[in-house]
Amino acid sequence: MTTSTSTPITALLSVSEKTGIVEFAQSLHGLGIKLLSTGGTAKLLADAGLPVTEVADMTGFPEMLDGRVKTLHPNVHGGLLARRDVPEHMAALAAHGINTIDILVVNLYPFEATVAKAGCTLEDAIENIDIGGPAMVRSAAKNWRDVAVLTDAAQYADVLAQLKATGAVSSETKFALSVAAFNRISNYDGAISDYLSSINADGSQARYGSQSNGRFVKVQDLRYGENPHQDAAFYRDLYPAPGSIVTAVQLQGKELSYNNIADADAAWECVKSFEDCACVIVKHANPCGVATGASPQAAYSKALQTDPTSAFGGIVAFNRRVDAATMEAVTKLFVEVLIAPDFDADALELLKKKVNVRALKIDLPKGGKTAWEQGRNARDVKRVGSGLLMQSADNHELTLADLTVVTTKQPTPQQLQDLLFAWSVAKYVKSNAIVYCKDGMTLGVGAGQMSRIDSAKIASIKAENAGLVLVDSVVASDAFFPFRDGLDVVVDAGATCVIQPGGSVRDDEVIAAANERGVAMVFTGVRHFRH
Repeated sequence: MTTSTSTPITALLSVSEKTGIVEFAQSLHGLGIKLLSTGGTAKLLADAGLPVTEVADMTGFPEMLDGRVKTLHPNVHGGLLARRDVPEHMAALAAHGINTIDILVVNLYPFEATVAKAGCTLEDAIENIDIGGPAMVRSAAKNWRDVAVLTDAAQYADVLAQLKATGAVSSETKFALSVAAFNRISNYDGAISDYLSSINADGSQARYGSQSNGRFVKVQDLRYGENPHQDAAFYRDLYPAPGSIVTAVQLQGKELSYNNIADADAAWECVKSFEDCACVIVKHANPCGVATGASPQAAYSKALQTDPTSAFGGIVAFNRRVDAATMEAVTKLFVEVLIAPDFDADALELLKKKVNVRALKIDLPKGGKTAWEQGRNARDVKRVGSGLLMQSADNHELTLADLTVVTTKQPTPQQLQDLLFAWSVAKYVKSNAIVYCKDGMTLGVGAGQMSRIDSAKIASIKAENAGLVLVDSVVASDAFFPFRDGLDVVVDAGATCVIQPGGSVRDDEVIAAANERGVAMVFTGVRHFRH
């Protein structure tokens, strides 16, 4: 592929998204490259004064069926697929008067954007399924040694630079373009399959389609997985939501590990669920300290009190910009990862003294809960042997209006606020989860035990070890108390108000026990198992 040969390079340009195409074509023309094009693209190039040959003139066959058929022709696919190093291929082209096509520039009908629009009909979707474009892309990508295939405007500059410098596109670049092209076709077909699989015979939408096509892009290779004998890599959604862990920018520190990323995600999802200024400290996927405060420093100081031992080597996340005072406090403790929407310049200067601490900046749009909603998953997926479990994400948000007081004793206004806080924390603690709280901070967290009673006991032991008093605290249980014994444990520890889902066949027994013990209890009607 050089401009010095007697046979000029030929480029076929047929794009739906036309950003940058005129400028790219002008540069190709300036290099002596012959231009072929179709429909609207050809008109755009001709209007720009470029000499362009319509594909219909090259094939001798007009576009038809409202443009559905225009490039599905041997003159196009023969020119793309013929191997230049196979004499029989070149002889076949010569016999049929077919010229080679050396550069293909195609982006596809906007199917994904179309079906994302409110009110998109099946007819709209069908008409935006590209046929000729993917066919040409596959032909060119298959024959990558001879054809450079561009499927994104971001690829134009590099290809032009190589053509100007050497008169050719390198084999390495053509192979990378081929891989990108097949990935684009895979993603495109996956989007079509997902959409059509989610439609019932009567045209209504199915909650879960008959087929699910995961499409993920590698962010980075990781040093290893959960353990050093496991290898690993980190992937993101093809179209990641803003404000999610995959959009984080690492400002400093060592390379993130598999466990760093998993724990950072747990910390970030928890901290961004609070509208008030909050800090969350996570260790081994569980919050070990959570608090709100008037400032990030105040929130961190309260969160650290819950379990300073477990916080050592943990993940610390804030939902507010971190200033120097907060950074000075945090860097007194060994932490693996520090996360915030932003950092003051003087805070980052202080952090530089801790060169191994990984600092992640995750931008959030303004607007409280709106920002959180934009960055959370709509679906949760868990891999099991040769299959997937898929569910809607646990995005339920509890309000005071959702609470049902089931005891004679009523919670105070302050207790109600602490109950909501405790419930928000329990949502992010592995089940069985018991969380003691007071005044916007966790006092004891019991996580991941097979027995809810054990979780309650562990949470109280951790509070005692941290020198915290559970008298007059509130407690959240992520699922109902099946017997009164769990309630008795938390009340014996000092809790005077309880929030739990309710729904046990022994609810009456547990409510009677709460009345007997003189504590208030509210039901949410919703549980938060987290496995």
